[in-house]
Amino acid sequence: MNMADDSEDNVYQSSNATYRALNKPHKADQEALLGRLLDYPAPGLQRPEDRFNGTYIIFFSLGIGGLLPWNFFVTAKEYWAFKLRNCSSPASGKDSEDTDILNYFESYLAVASTVPSLLCLMANFLLVNRVQVHVRVLASLSVSLAIFVVMIALVKVDTSSWTRGFFSVTIVCMAIVSGSSTIFNSSVYGLTGSFPMRNAQALISGGAMGGTVSAVASLVDLAASSDVRDSALAFFLTAAVFLGLCVGFYLLLPRLEYARYYMRPVAPVHVFSGEDNPPQDTPSTSSVVPGSRVLHTPPLGPILKKTAGLGFCTVFIYFITALIFPAISTNIRSMSKGTGSPWTSKFFVPLTVFLLFNFADLCGRQVTAWIQVPGPRSKVLPALALLRVCLVPLFLLCNYQPRSHLTVVLFQSDIYPVLLTCLLGLSNGYLSTLVLIYGPKIVPRELAEATGVVMSFYMSVGLMLGSACAALLVHFI
Repeated sequence: MNMADDSEDNVYQSSNATYRALNKPHKADQEALLGRLLDYPAPGLQRPEDRFNGTYIIFFSLGIGGLLPWNFFVTAKEYWAFKLRNCSSPASGKDSEDTDILNYFESYLAVASTVPSLLCLMANFLLVNRVQVHVRVLASLSVSLAIFVVMIALVKVDTSSWTRGFFSVTIVCMAIVSGSSTIFNSSVYGLTGSFPMRNAQALISGGAMGGTVSAVASLVDLAASSDVRDSALAFFLTAAVFLGLCVGFYLLLPRLEYARYYMRPVAPVHVFSGEDNPPQDTPSTSSVVPGSRVLHTPPLGPILKKTAGLGFCTVFIYFITALIFPAISTNIRSMSKGTGSPWTSKFFVPLTVFLLFNFADLCGRQVTAWIQVPGPRSKVLPALALLRVCLVPLFLLCNYQPRSHLTVVLFQSDIYPVLLTCLLGLSNGYLSTLVLIYGPKIVPRELAEATGVVMSFYMSVGLMLGSACAALLVHFI
């Protein structure tokens, strides 16, 4: 976690953002972050310091809690397999439908998490200027907490007589948790658009830390507990505790002087007749330009136009990641699995997939606290995003099982999926964090929250497309 107290006077500034590059930035990159000032700070307001990095820590913690529920759902692979095998023999499976549910459960879970996310993002965009951000944040946290209470109650329930019903309940719970988490994450992410860029980086890095925490918890539970239900109970209880902590952290945020300064109200978004922009000598926070009207729904067109390049990068980065993780990567088996060693059977997937990917993802995101290149308008950024497509065939040539059509296993060593997972996580963490922290910084401050929701929408589109294609791809391997 970057705790350095960055001086904003030594970096490039826009109306609502700071941008730091290793060297002097390209002119186009600098211009992208020097938007016209449409809102004016209140007279006499002096920017306070983030004492003890309290705001940074809160956003980092909110990032952990925002993605921890989804990560625990995905990481509890053994628990779902146990429940969907009628809680009995590991070779169980009464018919082809049971087998299909068991073999492709990760793909179904991924689709159930991404489709509701898109719908909730659309709703959140429409609610940006209609429902206050604290209402959306607290309501979404409460819904997620209620769902985890239901999942905790079902852990010890014998579901062997209604396996398909349990599958349906699980998918519905995943959809609800995904939707509420999306509203929470996009709302808080949009809120960071009014803060210096390091706070958005803290939130995004916190999300990766949530994945790392869930992976570590999975390994500890597998090593310490012989009952998979006890492990799942610990998982879901931990998620519920973190959600409760998120409520407390969010309520604490406005009490910090530094946070209050950046959370101060901004001018409503106006649409102007006869000119594209309001007169620059008229503060939009204190007066309304004649001929303008307040927009209850943020102007989508200008936001899409401004963020088109970053949006493409976001979609493609998350498309490749969701195509591989978790549907493909979690089904890669150790080449030495037949030896009976617990490291090549019981711990292989939790260690080399979940822990390694999330830790690499966290490292990639944290690097952006110090290095932010290429810039938002650099052609290198989309080129790097496109280059990640090479990872897909490389993963497929590892020991993916079961495989019926693609019989060639080119990489005959366990070191290859380990290296590929590191590369997938590092590239996803670094590139996705860059595009996400750039997005709200290239628009005026009063559009920052709405732009954050739009960037989250790009992310969900990529995840949905990747998950849908992964569900198809696994049937052709």
